Amino acid sequence: MNRKTAERFASEWLDAWNTHDLPRILAHYTDDFEMNSPVITNVMGIPEGQLIGKQAVGAYWAKALELFPNLRFEPICTMTGINSIVIHYVGATGKRAAEVFSFNAAGLVYRAHAHYEQ
Repeated sequence: MNRKTAERFASEWLDAWNTHDLPRILAHYTDDFEMNSPVITNVMGIPEGQLIGKQAVGAYWAKALELFPNLRFEPICTMTGINSIVIHYVGATGKRAAEVFSFNAAGLVYRAHAHYEQ
């Protein structure tokens, strides 16, 4: 993962979220991607905090966008790894969040882990 690719992904991802464009958000992911987040537990009532598949995660994100109509993410920084990046941002509640994205060879996210400031 190089800096230019990571920054482009982060910019596109943040803009899709900030415009609440769910199809554009989902376009970043594989059909069978895995999402892990403590918010899944709160919003969807799934104790494991994990959803698998674009359809399941899309339903979760649609619900989250309804619950937070003023949702906006403000970027702090983007960090690169081996076939992965972390986007650090200020989330809907005004607290910091970080998401780890793992990419396949086609440049799509197949796994994501969200982390939130308590």
